[in-house]
This record gives sequence, structure tokens and C-alpha cells, in this order.
Amino acid sequence: MEEEDDDYMSDSFINVQQDVRPGLPMVRHVKEAIQKEEKQKEANQKNRQKSLKEEERDRRDTVLKSALGNENKGFALLQKMGYKSGQALGKSGEGIVEPIPLNIKTGRGGLGHEESQKRKAEERLENYRRKIHMKKQTDEEAADQFRMRFKSKQEERKIEGDLRKSQRACQQLDTEKDIKVPKEIWYWTEPEQEEKDQEEEEKDEDKGSDLSVLEKLQILTAYLREEHLYCIWCGTAYEEAADLSSNCPGDSSADHD
Repeated sequence: MEEEDDDYMSDSFINVQQDVRPGLPMVRHVKEAIQKEEKQKEANQKNRQKSLKEEERDRRDTVLKSALGNENKGFALLQKMGYKSGQALGKSGEGIVEPIPLNIKTGRGGLGHEESQKRKAEERLENYRRKIHMKKQTDEEAADQFRMRFKSKQEERKIEGDLRKSQRACQQLDTEKDIKVPKEIWYWTEPEQEEKDQEEEEKDEDKGSDLSVLEKLQILTAYLREEHLYCIWCGTAYEEAADLSSNCPGDSSADHD
């Protein structure tokens, strides 16, 4: 009877061929099998640890969600005092129905740490909002001041323009009446005087130099109305004082707007 041929894929052949003596090469499929087995052991160990944690959490959730039974001594005492399941606590039933929820602490901070962090976060948010509000107020105030300065500059330029217009009109009307010298030196605008430097202007100063531009304008327009029945804003020389009084809106620029 012929002997059966060896099965080269059998476990016995693999075990026989496996030689782990140092320095000898390991068969590739044997090496892969060993590595696979080690990985499976590690995975099983991780799954076992994970399942224990999950099992502990599930047991805790189940206990917390389940209602107290008669085996609980506290619940039994409440029942003896007339309490029924689902009823609110208190003599008049004004208390809570559900038990106070259990907040499980998972972090490593001490007691009150979360409240402290929450309070600090709220304070930071409040400080941020306060800074934004203050910056907004500052920007609005700066914008208001800019508008006021711009408006003031415009008004100043307008008053200066009205004064020059009044000086030219005064010089022309005085000349037509054969008035050789102005009542005040600043009543007229002389080209040669505009070309003088600052020192010469300071030497020629008179009592009118202490007046502001607006005061000079008011004095000069009053002189034009009384002496020449002329209004610079109407641009008209009236024939009579009654005509000026009835037809001219007033003695200021605002009256003519």
C-alpha cells in the first residue's frame, strides 16, 4: 500500500516547517499570520475596555431613567405619608414632579470651576460689548465735532465774503456821493492795502482792528442801510427808508434765506 502524499497546506506541515531559531528567515505567510493574531488581540483588548465603559454608562442611564420602586426606603416612606407616583411634592402639590437632574462631572476641574469659567466668559463678553458701545459713542462724537467745525468754517467764510461785498459796495456808494475818506478805514477795500505785509497792516491798525469779522459786518451793513438805503443781500439801493423797511426782509443774512 502506497504511503499518502504529505499535505503541504496542513497545520502539521506548517508547524514542522516553522523554525524560529535566530538568524533563520521566517516563512512569509507564517509571519503574516503571527502579526494578524497580535493585531486581533490588541483590537479585542480595546473593544473589551470600551465595552466596559459603555456598559457602565448604560447601567447608570438606566437607573437614572427608571422610577423608584417600593423597594426604595425613601419612596416607601413617602407613600406612607400619602404620596402617589407622579404627584408633585409639597402639602399643596406646588413642588417639583421630576427629581433634580444629576449632572455628571467629567472634567478634572474642582468644584465651582465651571461656574467660575462661565462667569469669566460672561464678564469678557460684557466688557467687549461695553468697549464696542464706547467706541461707537466716541466715533459719533468725533463725527459731530467734525460737522460742527466744518459748518463753523463755512459760516466764517460766508461772513468774510459778505464783509468784502459790503466794503466794495460802501466804497462805490461813498464815491458816488463824493465822499473822499471812509468813515472807518476798514469800511473800504483798497487794493494797495491788500498787498501790504503784516507789519504795515499792524501799523495801520485802528479801533476797528479789535472787532471781529461778524461785528464789522453788522456795523458796515447798518451804515449802508442808514446812509445809502442799501442792502447787500437784496443787492438793491432803495429810494426811501419806508421802501427799505417794507420791502427788505431784514438786516441779516438769515432774514434773506
